[in-house]
Amino acid sequence: MLADPAQLERDLLDGRARAERVTADLDGERLLGPKLAIVNPPLWEIGHVAWFQEYWCLRLRRDGTRAESLLTGADALYDSAKVAHDTRWDLPLPDLAATRAYGAAVLGRVRERLSREGDDAWFQYFVRLATFHEDMHAEAFHYTRQTLGYSNPVAFGIEERKGFDLECDGGKFLLGACREESGFVFDNEKWAHEVEVAPFCIAASLVTNAEFLAYVKKGGKPPRYWKKEGGAWLQRRFERWLPLAPEEPVMHLSWHEAQAWCEWAKRRLPSEAEWEVASPRLAHGNLWEWTASAFEPYPGFVADPYKEYSEPWFGTHKVLRGGSFATPERLLRPSFRNFYTPERADVFCGFRSCALG
Repeated sequence: MLADPAQLERDLLDGRARAERVTADLDGERLLGPKLAIVNPPLWEIGHVAWFQEYWCLRLRRDGTRAESLLTGADALYDSAKVAHDTRWDLPLPDLAATRAYGAAVLGRVRERLSREGDDAWFQYFVRLATFHEDMHAEAFHYTRQTLGYSNPVAFGIEERKGFDLECDGGKFLLGACREESGFVFDNEKWAHEVEVAPFCIAASLVTNAEFLAYVKKGGKPPRYWKKEGGAWLQRRFERWLPLAPEEPVMHLSWHEAQAWCEWAKRRLPSEAEWEVASPRLAHGNLWEWTASAFEPYPGFVADPYKEYSEPWFGTHKVLRGGSFATPERLLRPSFRNFYTPERADVFCGFRSCALG
Protein backbone atom coordinates (compact mmCIF):
# COMPACT_ATOMS: atom_id res chain seq x y z
CA MET A 1 0.00 0.00 0.00
CA LEU A 2 1.63 3.22 -1.19
CA ALA A 3 1.68 6.22 1.12
CA ASP A 4 1.46 9.88 0.13
CA PRO A 5 5.09 10.99 -0.41
CA ALA A 6 4.25 14.46 0.94
CA GLN A 7 2.96 12.90 4.17
CA LEU A 8 6.08 10.75 4.44
CA GLU A 9 8.20 13.89 4.22
CA ARG A 10 6.08 15.74 6.79
CA ASP A 11 6.40 12.84 9.22
CA LEU A 12 10.14 12.60 8.56
CA LEU A 13 10.57 16.29 9.39
CA ASP A 14 8.28 16.08 12.41
CA GLY A 15 10.24 13.10 13.74
CA ARG A 16 13.49 15.08 13.53
CA ALA A 17 11.88 18.14 15.14
CA ARG A 18 10.61 16.02 18.06
CA ALA A 19 14.04 14.46 18.60
CA GLU A 20 15.78 17.85 18.45
CA ARG A 21 13.27 19.42 20.83
CA VAL A 22 13.85 16.80 23.51
CA THR A 23 17.66 17.07 23.18
CA ALA A 24 17.99 20.83 22.55
CA ASP A 25 19.26 21.72 26.02
CA LEU A 26 21.71 18.84 26.39
CA ASP A 27 25.28 20.08 26.42
CA GLY A 28 28.51 19.80 28.36
CA GLU A 29 28.59 16.79 30.68
CA ARG A 30 24.99 15.92 29.81
CA LEU A 31 26.02 14.93 26.28
CA LEU A 32 27.51 11.77 27.74
CA GLY A 33 26.01 11.50 31.21
CA PRO A 34 26.48 8.56 33.59
CA LYS A 35 27.11 5.07 32.28
CA LEU A 36 23.88 3.18 32.98
CA ALA A 37 22.45 0.04 31.44
CA ILE A 38 19.09 1.67 30.65
CA VAL A 39 20.34 4.82 28.88
CA ASN A 40 22.62 5.70 25.99
CA PRO A 41 24.97 8.68 25.98
CA PRO A 42 22.83 11.33 24.23
CA LEU A 43 25.65 12.43 21.91
CA TRP A 44 25.98 8.85 20.68
CA GLU A 45 22.22 8.42 20.35
CA ILE A 46 21.77 11.57 18.26
CA GLY A 47 24.44 10.30 15.88
CA HIS A 48 22.99 6.79 15.84
CA VAL A 49 19.59 8.10 14.69
CA ALA A 50 21.24 9.94 11.78
CA TRP A 51 23.34 6.88 10.94
CA PHE A 52 20.29 4.61 10.91
CA GLN A 53 18.44 6.90 8.52
CA GLU A 54 21.42 7.01 6.17
CA TYR A 55 22.08 3.26 6.50
CA TRP A 56 18.60 2.29 5.30
CA CYS A 57 17.41 5.23 3.17
CA LEU A 58 20.59 6.23 1.33
CA ARG A 59 23.27 3.56 1.53
CA LEU A 60 21.26 0.39 0.91
CA ARG A 61 21.19 -0.74 -2.71
CA ARG A 62 18.56 -3.05 -4.16
CA ASP A 63 21.10 -5.85 -4.50
CA GLY A 64 21.76 -5.74 -0.75
CA THR A 65 25.14 -4.00 -0.96
CA ARG A 66 25.73 -0.60 0.60
CA ALA A 67 27.38 2.66 -0.37
CA GLU A 68 29.86 4.40 1.90
CA SER A 69 28.63 6.74 4.63
CA LEU A 70 28.89 10.51 4.43
CA LEU A 71 30.77 10.23 7.72
CA THR A 72 34.07 8.33 7.68
CA GLY A 73 34.00 5.44 10.14
CA ALA A 74 30.30 5.84 10.93
CA ASP A 75 29.60 2.10 11.14
CA ALA A 76 32.25 1.61 13.81
CA LEU A 77 30.66 4.36 15.89
CA TYR A 78 26.91 3.97 15.49
CA ASP A 79 25.92 0.44 14.48
CA SER A 80 24.01 -0.59 17.62
CA ALA A 81 24.06 -4.26 16.61
CA LYS A 82 27.85 -4.28 16.68
CA VAL A 83 28.91 -1.52 19.06
CA ALA A 84 28.59 -2.82 22.63
CA HIS A 85 26.46 -0.65 24.88
CA ASP A 86 29.11 -0.14 27.57
CA THR A 87 31.67 1.11 25.02
CA ARG A 88 29.51 3.95 23.66
CA TRP A 89 30.76 6.45 26.26
CA ASP A 90 34.37 5.90 25.23
CA LEU A 91 34.12 6.18 21.45
CA PRO A 92 35.82 9.02 19.50
CA LEU A 93 32.47 10.65 18.72
CA PRO A 94 32.19 13.83 16.65
CA ASP A 95 31.19 16.86 18.71
CA LEU A 96 27.57 17.96 18.89
CA ALA A 97 27.78 20.49 16.06
CA ALA A 98 29.35 17.93 13.72
CA THR A 99 26.85 15.26 14.79
CA ARG A 100 23.87 17.50 14.08
CA ALA A 101 25.43 18.59 10.76
CA TYR A 102 25.73 14.91 9.78
CA GLY A 103 22.07 14.36 10.66
CA ALA A 104 20.99 17.43 8.70
CA ALA A 105 22.97 16.34 5.63
CA VAL A 106 21.43 12.87 5.73
CA LEU A 107 17.92 14.24 6.16
CA GLY A 108 18.42 16.64 3.25
CA ARG A 109 19.50 13.83 0.93
CA VAL A 110 16.58 11.63 1.99
CA ARG A 111 14.19 14.46 1.16
CA GLU A 112 15.84 14.90 -2.23
CA ARG A 113 15.44 11.19 -2.92
CA LEU A 114 11.79 11.34 -1.84
CA SER A 115 11.20 14.09 -4.39
CA ARG A 116 12.52 11.76 -7.11
CA GLU A 117 11.39 8.33 -5.91
CA GLY A 118 8.48 9.09 -3.63
CA ASP A 119 6.19 6.58 -5.34
CA ASP A 120 8.64 3.69 -5.00
CA ALA A 121 7.18 1.22 -2.46
CA TRP A 122 10.64 -0.22 -1.69
CA PHE A 123 12.01 3.20 -0.79
CA GLN A 124 8.85 4.22 1.06
CA TYR A 125 9.28 1.24 3.38
CA PHE A 126 12.71 2.41 4.54
CA VAL A 127 11.64 6.04 4.93
CA ARG A 128 8.85 4.85 7.23
CA LEU A 129 11.28 2.59 9.10
CA ALA A 130 13.67 5.48 9.69
CA THR A 131 10.87 7.81 10.80
CA PHE A 132 9.50 5.34 13.33
CA HIS A 133 13.01 4.55 14.54
CA GLU A 134 13.60 8.25 15.23
CA ASP A 135 10.20 8.48 16.95
CA MET A 136 11.19 5.64 19.29
CA HIS A 137 14.50 7.27 20.12
CA ALA A 138 12.80 10.62 20.79
CA GLU A 139 10.62 8.81 23.32
CA ALA A 140 13.71 7.11 24.74
CA PHE A 141 15.27 10.55 25.27
CA HIS A 142 12.27 11.29 27.51
CA TYR A 143 13.05 8.11 29.46
CA THR A 144 16.64 9.28 29.85
CA ARG A 145 15.51 12.65 31.13
CA GLN A 146 13.26 10.99 33.71
CA THR A 147 15.98 8.55 34.77
CA LEU A 148 18.56 11.29 35.22
CA GLY A 149 16.21 13.87 36.76
CA TYR A 150 16.36 16.37 33.91
CA SER A 151 13.47 18.73 33.17
CA ASN A 152 10.67 17.72 30.81
CA PRO A 153 10.65 19.78 27.60
CA VAL A 154 7.14 18.71 26.50
CA ALA A 155 3.85 19.17 28.33
CA PHE A 156 1.88 16.01 28.98
CA GLY A 157 -1.25 14.76 30.69
CA ILE A 158 -2.14 11.47 32.36
CA GLU A 159 -5.77 10.40 32.21
CA GLU A 160 -7.58 9.58 35.44
CA ARG A 161 -9.35 6.33 36.25
CA LYS A 162 -12.91 5.55 35.15
CA GLY A 163 -13.14 2.66 37.63
CA PHE A 164 -15.00 -0.47 36.48
CA ASP A 165 -14.55 -3.78 34.67
CA LEU A 166 -15.68 -4.50 31.13
CA GLU A 167 -17.09 -7.90 30.28
CA CYS A 168 -15.68 -9.29 27.04
CA ASP A 169 -17.17 -12.24 25.22
CA GLY A 170 -14.90 -15.09 24.28
CA GLY A 171 -14.48 -16.51 20.83
CA LYS A 172 -12.13 -16.61 17.91
CA PHE A 173 -10.33 -13.40 17.03
CA LEU A 174 -7.60 -12.22 14.68
CA LEU A 175 -4.43 -11.17 16.51
CA GLY A 176 -1.93 -9.05 14.62
CA ALA A 177 -1.87 -6.81 11.56
CA CYS A 178 -4.08 -7.67 8.59
CA ARG A 179 -2.32 -7.82 5.22
CA GLU A 180 -5.23 -6.21 3.38
CA GLU A 181 -5.44 -3.15 5.63
CA SER A 182 -1.82 -2.53 6.56
CA GLY A 183 0.55 0.16 5.49
CA PHE A 184 3.88 -0.08 7.28
CA VAL A 185 3.95 -2.57 10.15
CA PHE A 186 6.87 -4.16 11.97
CA ASP A 187 7.77 -7.79 11.42
CA ASN A 188 6.62 -8.86 14.89
CA GLU A 189 3.05 -7.77 14.02
CA LYS A 190 2.88 -10.03 10.98
CA TRP A 191 0.47 -11.42 10.34
CA ALA A 192 -3.08 -11.57 11.68
CA HIS A 193 -3.85 -15.10 12.82
CA GLU A 194 -6.77 -16.70 14.58
CA VAL A 195 -6.62 -17.09 18.36
CA GLU A 196 -9.15 -18.48 20.81
CA VAL A 197 -9.93 -16.18 23.74
CA ALA A 198 -12.05 -17.26 26.70
CA PRO A 199 -14.60 -14.77 28.11
CA PHE A 200 -12.87 -12.30 30.45
CA CYS A 201 -13.39 -9.15 32.50
CA ILE A 202 -10.82 -6.37 32.12
CA ALA A 203 -10.47 -3.05 33.93
CA ALA A 204 -11.63 -0.14 31.83
CA SER A 205 -8.72 1.96 33.12
CA LEU A 206 -5.23 1.52 34.47
CA VAL A 207 -4.39 0.78 38.10
CA THR A 208 -4.16 4.06 39.99
CA ASN A 209 -1.68 5.47 42.47
CA ALA A 210 -4.30 5.06 45.20
CA GLU A 211 -4.79 1.39 44.38
CA PHE A 212 -1.07 0.75 44.32
CA LEU A 213 -0.59 2.72 47.54
CA ALA A 214 -3.02 0.36 49.31
CA TYR A 215 -0.68 -2.48 48.37
CA VAL A 216 2.37 -0.53 49.55
CA LYS A 217 0.70 0.12 52.91
CA LYS A 218 0.27 -3.65 53.28
CA GLY A 219 3.99 -4.22 52.81
CA GLY A 220 4.38 -4.02 49.06
CA LYS A 221 7.36 -2.35 47.45
CA PRO A 222 6.82 1.31 46.46
CA PRO A 223 7.68 2.32 42.89
CA ARG A 224 11.19 3.63 42.34
CA TYR A 225 10.09 7.25 41.87
CA TRP A 226 8.00 7.43 45.05
CA LYS A 227 9.12 8.61 48.46
CA LYS A 228 7.41 9.39 51.75
CA GLU A 229 8.17 12.75 53.29
CA GLY A 230 6.51 14.25 56.36
CA GLY A 231 3.82 11.59 56.28
CA ALA A 232 2.88 12.33 52.65
CA TRP A 233 3.77 10.36 49.53
CA LEU A 234 5.51 12.14 46.66
CA GLN A 235 6.37 11.04 43.12
CA ARG A 236 9.19 12.30 40.92
CA ARG A 237 8.24 13.56 37.49
CA PHE A 238 11.49 14.37 35.70
CA GLU A 239 13.29 16.87 38.01
CA ARG A 240 10.30 17.70 40.25
CA TRP A 241 8.90 15.97 43.33
CA LEU A 242 5.11 16.31 43.33
CA PRO A 243 2.33 15.15 45.65
CA LEU A 244 1.07 11.72 44.68
CA ALA A 245 -2.12 12.17 42.64
CA PRO A 246 -4.44 9.38 43.87
CA GLU A 247 -6.56 8.96 40.74
CA GLU A 248 -3.75 9.09 38.20
CA PRO A 249 -2.43 5.79 36.83
CA VAL A 250 0.58 4.45 38.66
CA MET A 251 3.64 4.85 36.44
CA HIS A 252 7.21 3.56 36.15
CA LEU A 253 6.60 0.01 37.32
CA SER A 254 8.44 -3.07 36.17
CA TRP A 255 6.52 -6.11 34.92
CA HIS A 256 7.51 -7.86 38.14
CA GLU A 257 5.98 -5.06 40.23
CA ALA A 258 2.76 -5.11 38.20
CA GLN A 259 2.60 -8.87 38.61
CA ALA A 260 3.15 -8.57 42.38
CA TRP A 261 0.26 -6.11 42.73
CA CYS A 262 -2.01 -8.43 40.75
CA GLU A 263 -1.17 -11.34 43.02
CA TRP A 264 -1.89 -9.19 46.09
CA ALA A 265 -5.18 -7.88 44.63
CA LYS A 266 -6.24 -11.35 43.42
CA ARG A 267 -6.27 -10.09 39.84
CA ARG A 268 -4.09 -10.83 36.82
CA LEU A 269 -2.46 -9.06 33.89
CA PRO A 270 -4.27 -9.37 30.55
CA SER A 271 -2.70 -11.33 27.73
CA GLU A 272 -1.84 -9.28 24.68
CA ALA A 273 -4.65 -11.03 22.81
CA GLU A 274 -7.14 -9.94 25.48
CA TRP A 275 -5.74 -6.42 25.39
CA GLU A 276 -6.09 -6.21 21.60
CA VAL A 277 -9.63 -7.61 21.67
CA ALA A 278 -10.73 -5.14 24.34
CA SER A 279 -8.73 -2.17 23.05
CA PRO A 280 -11.56 -0.28 21.29
CA ARG A 281 -13.49 -0.13 24.58
CA LEU A 282 -10.64 0.73 26.93
CA ALA A 283 -9.78 4.09 28.50
CA HIS A 284 -6.15 4.55 27.53
CA GLY A 285 -4.15 6.42 30.14
CA ASN A 286 -1.38 7.80 27.92
CA LEU A 287 0.97 5.10 29.20
CA TRP A 288 2.32 1.86 27.80
CA GLU A 289 0.67 -1.12 29.46
CA TRP A 290 2.33 -4.33 30.57
CA THR A 291 0.65 -7.55 29.49
CA ALA A 292 1.15 -11.07 30.77
CA SER A 293 2.52 -12.16 27.39
CA ALA A 294 6.10 -13.01 26.59
CA PHE A 295 7.41 -11.39 23.42
CA GLU A 296 7.35 -14.24 20.92
CA PRO A 297 7.03 -14.46 17.13
CA TYR A 298 3.65 -14.94 15.52
CA PRO A 299 3.15 -18.08 13.40
CA GLY A 300 5.16 -17.97 10.19
CA PHE A 301 7.37 -15.13 11.38
CA VAL A 302 9.91 -13.87 8.86
CA ALA A 303 12.35 -11.13 9.86
CA ASP A 304 12.18 -7.88 7.90
CA PRO A 305 15.38 -6.31 6.50
CA TYR A 306 16.16 -4.70 9.88
CA LYS A 307 16.69 -8.13 11.41
CA GLU A 308 17.86 -6.82 14.78
CA TYR A 309 14.52 -5.16 15.57
CA SER A 310 12.59 -8.18 16.86
CA GLU A 311 14.24 -11.56 16.49
CA PRO A 312 17.09 -11.15 19.04
CA TRP A 313 14.59 -10.29 21.79
CA PHE A 314 12.11 -13.13 21.48
CA GLY A 315 11.72 -15.07 24.71
CA THR A 316 13.48 -12.56 26.97
CA HIS A 317 11.10 -9.59 26.86
CA LYS A 318 7.49 -8.93 27.84
CA VAL A 319 4.92 -7.26 25.61
CA LEU A 320 3.49 -3.82 26.31
CA ARG A 321 0.54 -2.43 24.42
CA GLY A 322 -1.03 1.00 23.96
CA GLY A 323 1.25 4.03 23.87
CA SER A 324 2.47 6.87 26.07
CA PHE A 325 2.16 10.65 26.04
CA ALA A 326 5.62 10.70 24.40
CA THR A 327 4.60 8.41 21.52
CA PRO A 328 3.47 10.11 18.28
CA GLU A 329 0.08 9.02 16.99
CA ARG A 330 1.51 7.87 13.67
CA LEU A 331 3.24 5.01 15.47
CA LEU A 332 0.16 3.76 17.30
CA ARG A 333 -2.27 1.09 16.14
CA PRO A 334 -4.03 -1.76 17.96
CA SER A 335 -1.56 -4.36 16.64
CA PHE A 336 1.62 -2.49 17.67
CA ARG A 337 3.76 -4.48 20.11
CA ASN A 338 6.24 -2.72 22.36
CA PHE A 339 8.62 -4.92 24.34
CA TYR A 340 11.02 -4.57 27.25
CA THR A 341 12.72 -6.85 29.73
CA PRO A 342 10.52 -7.40 32.81
CA GLU A 343 12.77 -5.46 35.20
CA ARG A 344 12.60 -2.20 33.19
CA ALA A 345 10.62 0.59 34.86
CA ASP A 346 12.10 3.71 33.27
CA VAL A 347 9.53 3.40 30.46
CA PHE A 348 6.36 5.49 30.72
CA CYS A 349 4.33 2.43 31.58
CA GLY A 350 1.54 1.30 33.85
CA PHE A 351 -0.86 -1.63 33.77
CA ARG A 352 -4.49 -2.68 33.97
CA SER A 353 -5.78 -5.92 35.40
CA CYS A 354 -8.29 -8.67 34.70
CA ALA A 355 -10.56 -10.55 37.05
CA LEU A 356 -9.49 -14.08 37.88
CA GLY A 357 -11.48 -16.93 36.41
